[in-house]
Amino acid sequence: MRLATIRLFHLSRNSLLTSTEVATALRPFYFAVHPDLFEQFPKERTTNENSLKQLNSFIETVQKSRHVQPCSIQFYIRDNKIDTKKGTFKLVKLDLRERDLRSILLKVLKSCNLSTEFIDKLPQPAQNSSSGYTFVRPDRTNDIDLTNLDPNDVIFGPLAVKRTIREAQENLRLCKWLESNNKEALERSNLTMPMREDIEALSKTLSAELKLSDLRWDCGWNIQHFKGCLQSLNALTVEHFDDLQCLKGRILVFAPFTGVSLDGHIMLNSGEVRHNWLDLIKNIKKYDEHLERIPAFEKAVSQVLRDIKVMRRKFMPKILAGEYERHLQQITTSLSDFLTYKKFPKTWPKSLKRFEIVVETEAGPLMVSPTGQFIVPASCPGFLLVSFITDNMELALENMSRYETDKHIERSLQEKCKINLQLLSLRKDDNVTPEMMIACCENLLVHQRRLSELTNGLRLSISTYYSVLSDGVVCVPWNWKL
Repeated sequence: MRLATIRLFHLSRNSLLTSTEVATALRPFYFAVHPDLFEQFPKERTTNENSLKQLNSFIETVQKSRHVQPCSIQFYIRDNKIDTKKGTFKLVKLDLRERDLRSILLKVLKSCNLSTEFIDKLPQPAQNSSSGYTFVRPDRTNDIDLTNLDPNDVIFGPLAVKRTIREAQENLRLCKWLESNNKEALERSNLTMPMREDIEALSKTLSAELKLSDLRWDCGWNIQHFKGCLQSLNALTVEHFDDLQCLKGRILVFAPFTGVSLDGHIMLNSGEVRHNWLDLIKNIKKYDEHLERIPAFEKAVSQVLRDIKVMRRKFMPKILAGEYERHLQQITTSLSDFLTYKKFPKTWPKSLKRFEIVVETEAGPLMVSPTGQFIVPASCPGFLLVSFITDNMELALENMSRYETDKHIERSLQEKCKINLQLLSLRKDDNVTPEMMIACCENLLVHQRRLSELTNGLRLSISTYYSVLSDGVVCVPWNWKL
């Protein structure tokens, strides 16, 4: 067994080789010591695997010009003069002490009698009197094909992953993404147009027959599912027309649950059979009893919190009226218990009627919304709620004032974008705030000349991700890059 020992001495400047150049230079070495070549020899395989990790970490630290601790590593390599099937290999030991990549790579390769031709062809950093060295960094980003390498590969894996990430980021720029996907979006939209027309016609027919105030779709399913729900409702109307007369003047919504919402809307679970819908409709009066009691419970919360306005978020999670009633009772009890032992802070105004509070589920957030409302989970203890309101009164007022202005600006910009970009529709997800929407619309208008050809005829939804939905709706993040 031949022993090769290398000692590397410190240099004052790094040659600034690119990651791709380092990977390309080490490729022969990598193929000589890769752990997969030693599957039948566990000891040698483990040694090479651990040493490759150390070498990779050492080189990465040097590339980032950070302080690096000297380390000693060793590798087993195949000896062409000896039959490796017998388990005899060369052991190469390396003492890593330098900070100059070029010298490190050269000596690593020479220790294994591997070619240094690639490194020799790279330009040397030029030395000057002021800084010691002037570096020339050649543009060599495509010297090696990393597309088929395993991302878990010790040496080349991180480089392959980084390149994949860079390419994905480039593909997710708005113009490039629209160029790749607007044709598909238009095709899907055109294919579903007859279905949209059928849905609109059936919705109007059912609304007229049942004398509904409105018929809505508030579910994550696609429009094919919406049409199926309308057909089920139509069949229910034919079979039980008299039982459905109690829907007169109500708003009916296909939703993720069955019940009566806080706004008094009749919610039908889009995933249930129509006989379950019929059971709800026959028992609407029982649900309405909860609805009738809610104003009294909201007033109780308001009174205990110095006439604060009890509101509901526009996009708050849909819950049943009975559940909301219990949440109001819970928060009222918590505040009453607090006032039994303590008083509100002296810094509080005599009335909180300028402020708004929204009571949500036990697992809801404790926060100030972008619209200036105090969002409170029903499980929040009284002392914590009082402390939170005390600390965030100014923020709530600032957000309320900003929202009053932003909502008008948002509406105006949204309409302008729809016209200038020739969109069939422009909407946003619930989690996109007015401030985000304004920034997005302003950016769209700045680049409207470049984008209008790509957006003509699209149904655009401002979201936090890129996607083309099955019905042709195009989702783009609000903070897109051109």
